[in-house]
Amino acid sequence: MSEGKKTALVTGANKGIGFEIARQLGIQDITILVGVRDLDRGEAAIQKLRAEKIDATVVHLDVTDQASINAAAAFIEQTCGRLDILVNNAAIAVQEWSTPPSQLSFEDLQKTFATNVFGVFAVTKAMLPLLRRSQAGRIVNVSSEMGSLAINSDASSAISRMPPTLAYNASKTALNALTVFFAKELQDTPIKINSVSPGYVATDLNGHSGHLTTEQGAKAPVSYATLPADGPTGGFFGANGQIAW
Repeated sequence: MSEGKKTALVTGANKGIGFEIARQLGIQDITILVGVRDLDRGEAAIQKLRAEKIDATVVHLDVTDQASINAAAAFIEQTCGRLDILVNNAAIAVQEWSTPPSQLSFEDLQKTFATNVFGVFAVTKAMLPLLRRSQAGRIVNVSSEMGSLAINSDASSAISRMPPTLAYNASKTALNALTVFFAKELQDTPIKINSVSPGYVATDLNGHSGHLTTEQGAKAPVSYATLPADGPTGGFFGANGQIAW
C-alpha cells in the first residue's frame, strides 16, 4: 500500500448498504477491505468492485467471534500497516415486529446485541491501534433513527407509532452510546467517530420495504467516513444533518 493511499475496512460489506459504502469509498481511490463472514460472498463482492477499477481485498471477519476479529486486525497490520477508515456496518434484525417487549425472547435480544453492539465494540477496540497510526482516522457506526430515544418518545413521530422493535431499536441506542464514549476517549486525537443513519433503505434486513436505494443510503456514511479535519465527532447524523439522541 502506498503511503498516501487510504485504507478502509467496511464490515458486512458483501451486499446492501455495506457494499455500496465500500463502492463509493473505492471510487475515491481508497483501498477497500471487505469484511465478511462468508468468504465466497466476499470474493463475489470484490470481483464487482474490481470491475469498477477499485482496489479491494476480502477479509474474513465475524464480528461475534473474537478470534476472527483478532485475525483480521493482524492481517490488516501485516498487509497495510495502518487503518484510515472503519465503517461498522454489520448488523442484524430478528423477526420481532409487533412483539411487545414483555414477549420478546431473551435469546433474540441477546443475539441482536451480540452483533449490533458487542460486535461493534470488539471490532472498534481491535482496530484502534491501527487507526491511531493514521493521520486522520475516521470511524462510522452505521446507526438508525430507530435508536433515537427522543424520536421514539415523541408521540407525534412516525417511528413512535410503529410496532415495537425493542431488540433492534435498543441495540442502535446502545450503539450511539458507544459512539459518545469512544469520542470522549479520542477527543485529543485526530480520530473522529460518529453515528450515521443511512435512512430507510430497501435492504434484506427490512424485507426491502425501505423507500431509499442503497446508493442514496450510502451517501451520508461515506461523507462522515471522509470528514475533513474540522468535521464533527461524537455526533448522530443523517442525510439531513444532526439527529436527536
